[in-house]
Amino acid sequence: MSSEPHVGAPAPAFTLPTNGGGSVSLAALAGRKVVLYFYPKDDTPGCTTEAIDFTARIADFEAAGAVVVGVSRDSVAAHDKFAKKHQLAVTLGADLDGAATEAYGVWVEKNMYGRQYFGIERATFLIDGQGEIARIWRKVKVKGHVDEVLEAARAL
Repeated sequence: MSSEPHVGAPAPAFTLPTNGGGSVSLAALAGRKVVLYFYPKDDTPGCTTEAIDFTARIADFEAAGAVVVGVSRDSVAAHDKFAKKHQLAVTLGADLDGAATEAYGVWVEKNMYGRQYFGIERATFLIDGQGEIARIWRKVKVKGHVDEVLEAARAL
């Protein structure tokens, strides 16, 4: 595994298919602030709350000049269903081959009920307009997280 991304480092490039039949890439977002949040699975309790919280504040992120992109390894079809079910306004990237989750160091070994497996660590990266990582939140607790990220985006 390559070195972990860190504050001040260039953000790893990515291009992902998205809900709604589009695609998103770091290159296409050059010059804008990007809130890139990784989450384990569509339509699970924590992930749904996080996506709804980001959606509720989407106008505030846009006013701060930031684009919000959620990423999991779910398919575009799963993202479409998730977005429609919860009226989500965030872009959802489908990291089918795992390249983005690997590049950002969020594909990690997890342990649940004594069973070890690999999955996505809930993490958020704030990328500045020059494509550098400005802030990183790891092992995110959903409650209050979106407000903290918004505050950091406004301060950039």
